[in-house]
Amino acid sequence: MNIERKEPTYLFTEKQVAEKSEIARRFLDTRTRLNANVDKADNFLVKRFYNIDHNTYLEGALPAKYKELMGLVVSAGLRCDDCIQYHIIQSYRLGSTRAEQEEALNVALVVGGSIVIPHLRRAYELLTELYGESATASRQ
Repeated sequence: MNIERKEPTYLFTEKQVAEKSEIARRFLDTRTRLNANVDKADNFLVKRFYNIDHNTYLEGALPAKYKELMGLVVSAGLRCDDCIQYHIIQSYRLGSTRAEQEEALNVALVVGGSIVIPHLRRAYELLTELYGESATASRQ
């Protein structure tokens, strides 16, 4: 069975996200600068991996928003702050609510344990910049 894959429809551009959050702006600027260095290497295997990564998050049998939330869970469980920030930003761009992102982080905390807490703190700082002070899922 062949599932059609297509680019997701983002509600916000990276520029809009960067204007809303200083943390996001710094992350996006740094990522762009560092990716330019990687691109200069013209490495076939890196390009192939980047392509696989890109295609993984396309719309398909699962909506891209859910894939980004799954990426957030795994990234928090693996304790990768860059990945956490990336998936928070992408989830936000795709219309995830703060409550959805917090719930995804709850799953990561349960799976990963207390070692996830420092990363959770930084994730909540970015969520606060993007969504404001309201922490809905944590009150449920």
